[in-house]
Amino acid sequence: MYPTSPIDAANPTRPAAPAHPADGHHTIRVLGARENNLKNVDVEIPKRRLTVFTGVSGSGKSSLVFDTIAAESQRLINETYPAFLQGFMPSQSRPDVDVLDGLTTAIIVDQERMGANPRSTLGTATDVNALLRILYSRLGQPHIGAPNAFSFNVASMSGQGAVTVEKGETTVKQVRRFSIQGGMCAPCEGRGSVSDIDLTALFDADRSLNEGALTIPGYSMEGWYGRIYRGVGYFDPDKKLRDYGERELHDLLHREATKIKVDGINLTYVGLIPQIRKSFLSKDVDAMQPHVRAFVERAVTFTACPACHGTRLNETARSSLIDGRSIADVCAMQISDLAAWVRTLEAPNVAPLLESLRDTLDAFVSIGLGYLSLDRAAGTLSGGEAQRTKMIRHLGSSLTDVTYVFDEPSIGLHPHDVQRMNDLLLQLRDKGNTVLVVEHKPETIAIADHVIDLGPLAGSAGGEVVFQGTLDGLRVSGTLTGRHLDDRARLKAQVRSPSGRLEIRGARTHNLRDVDVDVPLGALVVVTGVAGSGKSSLVHGSLARREGVVVVDQGAIRGSRRSNPATYTGLLEPVRKAFAKSNGVKPALFSPNSEGACPTCNGAGVIFTDLPTMGTVSSPCEDCEGRRFQAAVLSYQLGGRSIGDVFEMSVTEAAQYFAAGEARVPSAHAILTRLADVGLGYLTLGQPLTTLSGGERQRLKLATHMGETGGVLVLDEPTTGLHLADVEQLLALLDRLVDGGRSVIVIEHHQAVMAHADWIIDLGPGAGHDGGRVVFEGPPAELVAARSTLTGVHLAAYVGG
Repeated sequence: MYPTSPIDAANPTRPAAPAHPADGHHTIRVLGARENNLKNVDVEIPKRRLTVFTGVSGSGKSSLVFDTIAAESQRLINETYPAFLQGFMPSQSRPDVDVLDGLTTAIIVDQERMGANPRSTLGTATDVNALLRILYSRLGQPHIGAPNAFSFNVASMSGQGAVTVEKGETTVKQVRRFSIQGGMCAPCEGRGSVSDIDLTALFDADRSLNEGALTIPGYSMEGWYGRIYRGVGYFDPDKKLRDYGERELHDLLHREATKIKVDGINLTYVGLIPQIRKSFLSKDVDAMQPHVRAFVERAVTFTACPACHGTRLNETARSSLIDGRSIADVCAMQISDLAAWVRTLEAPNVAPLLESLRDTLDAFVSIGLGYLSLDRAAGTLSGGEAQRTKMIRHLGSSLTDVTYVFDEPSIGLHPHDVQRMNDLLLQLRDKGNTVLVVEHKPETIAIADHVIDLGPLAGSAGGEVVFQGTLDGLRVSGTLTGRHLDDRARLKAQVRSPSGRLEIRGARTHNLRDVDVDVPLGALVVVTGVAGSGKSSLVHGSLARREGVVVVDQGAIRGSRRSNPATYTGLLEPVRKAFAKSNGVKPALFSPNSEGACPTCNGAGVIFTDLPTMGTVSSPCEDCEGRRFQAAVLSYQLGGRSIGDVFEMSVTEAAQYFAAGEARVPSAHAILTRLADVGLGYLTLGQPLTTLSGGERQRLKLATHMGETGGVLVLDEPTTGLHLADVEQLLALLDRLVDGGRSVIVIEHHQAVMAHADWIIDLGPGAGHDGGRVVFEGPPAELVAARSTLTGVHLAAYVGG
């Protein structure tokens, strides 16, 4: 028999109904998790509750939440698909864990950028554009067609042809015509911008093709291109390009795809410019190899399409109006304004659609993204904006009892906006979902039903559960997180006097309204304000391109997928020389990009497989077992360790290794010390840069600039991803930079950095068109005393003023 409860809560006089066995599965159970640095971790996570995972960076939070729980959930779901579909999916191995049960479907809401497909906008990424297209196809005047008529991804086309129709014993030929009305602007093909190619960057007119006239990456006359150009017969490959006639030059540059036969092989010849547009301009520039990206940036300029004025839509799509506005007009509106406009529409025949549209737009506003517009390119969203945009897809979802996994959802949010984010997390939980959050901010930790703290430190010194329980229990637990949970930075008793000023006059980038402000030099200046108030527009738009100003942001580090902290920081150069000197061999042997590289994986340590139906799949190299080097190279040692061992060391381990003894390399130790100073001691030297978070990328860039003197350093939210215990270390680092002669300007929301500043520039008062003004400038103490802005109110509460 099923167990029974003694009484029924609704009717105490009646025995309770039998409990069902299914009601007992109320936890996610993890036993013996060993993924990455986890050390046989055992945890029980309550379902339908909000659990926050804390701990220093590198303590194992992501390894437990993303690489173990979420990864296994997704692997099991993929196994339910037919074998045909599984063949197009990446092969996922089971995480290194003994027991993992009680899982529900995991939905990961991370900070990965939404992709830089030139056709992807905020509206298309969230399906709001799809709702608007239907709305305009029903209510727009004049009526121009179906929803596709308002899509910038659908081209207009028409045609006709003869078809054969059999009727009884007779065959009748009929002419059929078709017409598709699309919304795509033809000149720019729905991209909103057109490209102009500088011909002088494509070839050297003083040379012939055989003399290497083409300067496009990969266009060598020694390979297939040489055979095609010599055999096509359209021009003389020994003739200098400046002597080409009009026809020859057209064939070389502009000829469309033409079938040819060279040496008995059927090939397709395409002119240089169509080929460049197809091969290079259809891809994300930042994802290109460095030499290809340099060519595109040198040879191509992008300007707004003169035909559609950047709206991506053709004239017909823009001619259909609702209440005097075209679909291009409403997509360009600030979302908070668009939400208000949609509320004014009344149309019973599309009432459900209007309700869905209102709910989605209101979700944008409630999540703190009301300052954006739907025509904003998806690739330009920050990591925090991208994560909150993904949340919108799930707020109105009918799914329940699923596991939502968030990676620091408070990133990029002003203290005023964090509470709204917390409300949304609680809203997801209250729908009956399990919410797992990796987070550092006390404001978000405070709403947790359950807290799991990992540590005690990072890397090999972490990977253990040091506390699990309630927030009050964490406070008295004695863990690093518990001790720093209530840390509050104090206002400075005395601020630095500026050594000069940078003048900004009439700034009008994006939403800025003719801003005039003086930025002090020789001081720690913090620029703050709610998300969308104009902070980045002011700093990046008015200061970034000035001489002597170095911007250290969270953007992707430009380099190949083989790049890692050792190569990016220049650490590998002195290390190679030290290994070479100790063993009496060439330094090139100790570079994974040179002679010593494993020939199978070319020194990458993994084999990359580019599949046409999905993203690149990587798997460890079986010959070198992921160590990058040939076996003979790994036999050479310095201080008892091989070059392969060095790549597997953490920054902290390597700093000790190169500090003294036979392996003492002062220049390498200096670089490693700077990496440790910015809080990256847990990173391994060979970790691919593509796996770093935005905060880690920024701190890595900062470390490379720390050895410089003088100048202006701009940092964009350097506290991103930092544990509470590391914030104090960051403040000390900023002080050292200023005291060493640098002027430091920080875009930041963290109250500890604001309190530690010498000068604050606060923008607002709101976001989008409600912001763009300087609402305060002065020392932090005056901002706290005045409490005249949202920042002032929250900073006063933080410091207890």
